[in-house]
Amino acid sequence: MWNSFRTDSLVGLAAEVLTFPGGYDDEIHAWVARPTGEGAEGTLPGVVAVHHMPGWDEFYREFCERLARHGYFVVCPNLYERFGQGTPDDIAAKARSQGGVPDDSVVADCAAALTWLKAQPVSSGKVGIVGTCSGGRHALLAASRVAGFDAVADLWGGGVIMAEQDLSEARPVAPVDYTADLAAPVLGLFGNDDRHPTPEQVDEHEDELKRHGKQYEFHRYDGAGHGFFYYHTPMYRPEQAMDGWAKVFDFFGRHLGG
Repeated sequence: MWNSFRTDSLVGLAAEVLTFPGGYDDEIHAWVARPTGEGAEGTLPGVVAVHHMPGWDEFYREFCERLARHGYFVVCPNLYERFGQGTPDDIAAKARSQGGVPDDSVVADCAAALTWLKAQPVSSGKVGIVGTCSGGRHALLAASRVAGFDAVADLWGGGVIMAEQDLSEARPVAPVDYTADLAAPVLGLFGNDDRHPTPEQVDEHEDELKRHGKQYEFHRYDGAGHGFFYYHTPMYRPEQAMDGWAKVFDFFGRHLGG
């Protein structure tokens, strides 16, 4: 929870860019953040952070650092690695112009990040996955298709529910259609003013989770739309965002430890 640390704690934060073998054995960049201090060996739960459509950007670096301050070893792979290098805005624009990153590529990179995290000496063996916007969709998709995730947090993921005309070569199957294969508990945070996903689509997703007997908890916020965590945009809603962060920390704390 917020402000839950002790003032005499000697815990710090390490954050840096590393490379690791991603999907298809491609070497990809990742932002890695973790708490530092003695006694961490074999104790840190991991989190794969799945960046949003605006790219592998500064917001996601700060997003990872906040999770790390609360006891998690976080890796955020650059899902746009294969579109080249440049500023986050330029590479995100290039990815969009080419139809976006394929779902199979995202799943492969998330699976590789899971394997990498579990192999680290400080790993407790527990790993969750979280994403916002398209990253929420991708987090749910990866947790449904890859065994080994212990919890998944979908923060207003659009495109979980997809009409037939929305399917494409890059996105051939709606994530909701993999619900039967989902083994991890799900946290969902949504703004009731959002149009992607709409409240009706959130209802449909919830109905499918219920139908398959999945463990989940959805929280919906009045006065909030898409991206209400994004303090660098007009979409930011501080009260709803801070309550949402508390929900994330509580959910990961129960299912991952930390």
